[in-house]
Amino acid sequence: MFKLLKPISVAALIATAAPLAAQDTETATEDTQAPATADQLLDLGEPVAAGPRLGERYSKEKHGDWDLACIKTEAEVDPCSLLQIMTDDNGNPMAEFSLFRLAEGGQAVAGATVVVPLETLLPAQLTISVDGAPGKRYNYTFCSNIGCVAQIGFTEADVTAFKQGGSAKITLRPAPAPEQVVELDLSLKGFTAGFDIVDVVSQ
Repeated sequence: MFKLLKPISVAALIATAAPLAAQDTETATEDTQAPATADQLLDLGEPVAAGPRLGERYSKEKHGDWDLACIKTEAEVDPCSLLQIMTDDNGNPMAEFSLFRLAEGGQAVAGATVVVPLETLLPAQLTISVDGAPGKRYNYTFCSNIGCVAQIGFTEADVTAFKQGGSAKITLRPAPAPEQVVELDLSLKGFTAGFDIVDVVSQ
């Protein structure tokens, strides 16, 4: 999973170049080997493999505001989920919504993992509503160093509302200011097309 709860600060990398240092040599004798040439001291590099590295997440394709995000594995087909990163007013990533379909047999036809900032008030739960309709509350499952995670299930009716809706709102409360409500927009543009092709996971 990506690190997303705070803007990633990328430090500028300063490349330094220095002359090749002369190698120490023993007292010169007729048997001493010739010093290495500059060509032998230079790193000639190695080819960079095209595409993502093993264990890396990549965007396979886009459907509206959703990514079909996959993890590179050694298998023939990489596992994928439907992903959207939600941002604040300044464009900083604040939460991640990752969804997959579930095999038939249970009440839930889809599952999702929602990651929110660490300083979220957990007892207030997470609320999801579509187009202003009454929402549903979900418990948080655990917290880790990247944030707090809610692992939730969606019924057929929930998925239908997502397919027919224009946008959803994810609502949470910050622990330092529990009286405040934080609303994050989840676009539903492209959801239907993405949902119809995303992986099915066994229950």
